[in-house]
Amino acid sequence: MVTLEKQAAPNTAQTWQQTQIEVKNPVTGQVIGSVPAMNADDVRQAATKARAAQPAWEVRGAKERAALLRRWADMLWDDQKTAIQKVRAETGKNEIGAWLEVFVVDNVVAYYHKHAAHLLRPQGRRSLIPMKQTARVYYKAHGVAGFITPWNYPLNNAMIDLIPALIAGNTVLLKPSEITPYTAIYAIELMYKAGIPRDVIQVVTGAGVTGAALVDVVDYISFTGSTATGRKIAMRAAERLIPCSLELGGKDPLIVLNDADVNLAAAGTLVGALENCGQVCISTERVYVEDGIYDQYVERIKYYADQLTLGSGDGFDVHVGSLTNEREILRAEQQVADAVAKGATVIHGGKRRPDLGPLFYEPTILTGVNHNMDVMREETFGPLIPVMRVKDANEAIKLANDNQYGLSASIFTSDLKRGEQLATRIESGDVCVNATQWVFGTISLPMGGVKNSGMGRRNGPEGLMRFVKPQSVLVDNQLMQKPNLTLGDPFAIRVALLLRSIRRAIPFLGV
Repeated sequence: MVTLEKQAAPNTAQTWQQTQIEVKNPVTGQVIGSVPAMNADDVRQAATKARAAQPAWEVRGAKERAALLRRWADMLWDDQKTAIQKVRAETGKNEIGAWLEVFVVDNVVAYYHKHAAHLLRPQGRRSLIPMKQTARVYYKAHGVAGFITPWNYPLNNAMIDLIPALIAGNTVLLKPSEITPYTAIYAIELMYKAGIPRDVIQVVTGAGVTGAALVDVVDYISFTGSTATGRKIAMRAAERLIPCSLELGGKDPLIVLNDADVNLAAAGTLVGALENCGQVCISTERVYVEDGIYDQYVERIKYYADQLTLGSGDGFDVHVGSLTNEREILRAEQQVADAVAKGATVIHGGKRRPDLGPLFYEPTILTGVNHNMDVMREETFGPLIPVMRVKDANEAIKLANDNQYGLSASIFTSDLKRGEQLATRIESGDVCVNATQWVFGTISLPMGGVKNSGMGRRNGPEGLMRFVKPQSVLVDNQLMQKPNLTLGDPFAIRVALLLRSIRRAIPFLGV
């Protein structure tokens, strides 16, 4: 069992007369510390410092900024035992889940350390009159970027977006969840030790009021959380005319075709559904199985589920840990009750485990489900696996798309070409074939949602370039130019018309 000594309030330049928010260990229910609920004035003061620090941070260049983040990531990796302890103490997740947070953050830094300087370099473009003009695009930071992050991955979700924001030249204000603030505070203090100036990245703690204040003072806002809150943030960002990115809810489908390896599909479903007890937006939350393999699949998933280990012990052989708060258990219980009342059957799990801790709930598999049940339509964010029989792949895809969300999806099949073709028919930001959640760990791939799952992308080049604004610069060498009082320079117009004629006559020249 992981415990954490009581923590003091974070050491920053703000004043701490505000209300304190208690932080609890979900496994034990014990208070492990408290953080201040910062008000709008505190957030404005932090933003003033960040804005003053931003020009000097940007002028250091992408290579130097990336090198500092690389140094920080190495320090985090070397201190991973502490990082894992922080994550587990606040979330209750198992050790492998906490270690994966460190692993993913390290990969994000590695990717941008290698590619960011190249992606951010000034880019030459073809001008209208090549011999007379040069054209370039410069990529400039937005200024101060704000991040509002959730509790389910207190290291990953707090770090993986602000890393490219910092490398792009922005200064950062981070508001972690009030449920899990200490992991973020620890990671930011480590950044200071790595040499990143204190005003370049600051933590502002608090609940909804603090987050609302943050949206009002930054030049870019990134939010990960519920669709309802994300919609409010998008509306306020639109009022202020600032860009934003939102990763919101999900109800991610998994499709098992008749030709799938049934053992890999069943085990893969459990991995996709039970990572962090299902408390992840890209968790598998509904399963559609073709009729020809359905009975065998149900037998296999129950077989593998019977082998799962629940608990708060150390070691990678603990498969499922605690949930983080009571709300998620209540939602799971409501969805199970609704499904059973409408004809579903619980074939595994379905109850709390108070013998393990106050927030443990058994991985639960339901059969006989349909789209009239909440468990097949509403986000769960818990360890529920509803399995529905379908006639064929077309019906499975139709049902997969019959939802307000579109974040992630999976298909299991032995026909890889067909699997990839079917993937493009699913309305989601990403699809894995014969895997679950791997897009999240593949940093070169952009990740984000469609429909009510949000907008914008993290990771890949897209995850970096959202944190800069392009500036176009055109330089005219004034070759063969005389003073002219109209916009159309006669010589330039003649050259442009000549180039147009050549382009139409010889298209492959590309002039």
